[in-house]
Amino acid sequence: MSINMHSASSPVFVKMLGNMLHWLQLARTHAETKKFDTSVYLGLRLAPDMLPFSRQIQIASDAAKGCVARLGGIEIPKWEDNEATLDELEARVRRTIDFVNSVPAEQLIGSEERVIELVMRNGTVLKYSGEDFLRHYATPNFYFHVTTTYALLRHAGVSLGKPDYLGRS
Repeated sequence: MSINMHSASSPVFVKMLGNMLHWLQLARTHAETKKFDTSVYLGLRLAPDMLPFSRQIQIASDAAKGCVARLGGIEIPKWEDNEATLDELEARVRRTIDFVNSVPAEQLIGSEERVIELVMRNGTVLKYSGEDFLRHYATPNFYFHVTTTYALLRHAGVSLGKPDYLGRS
């Protein structure tokens, strides 16, 4: 099978989101073993000026669903960023997987040429072709927040390794 916009996006997001679910389960087990409340994870940061753990997961979720929706030319699902427990963060990741899987591959045909416009918080508008959006914005942004989630859990003592990050094929 040749690579296309769907195969370069949806399955990649779904796999890494599934890996994140595994990490969250390992975090839960770690907290139970060490006898602390899992809510401790929610505010974790590697530096004082970075967004906390819960936001890393929310943004990774937003990156995946936003990318697939934009490439598919459909409305991006809007979800409140109000998850306050590990269970709620896991539910959000599952909901993201369900959404990404719900967009048929055919919906992304031709999206490499679709014009994608992003309005940044400061009002700047970025314009990309669909292919450049996927390769140079959406995928790196997604991996940034996924990797930060992984690093925060490792920093908190959760026993994770490279095989957990990469997941199973």
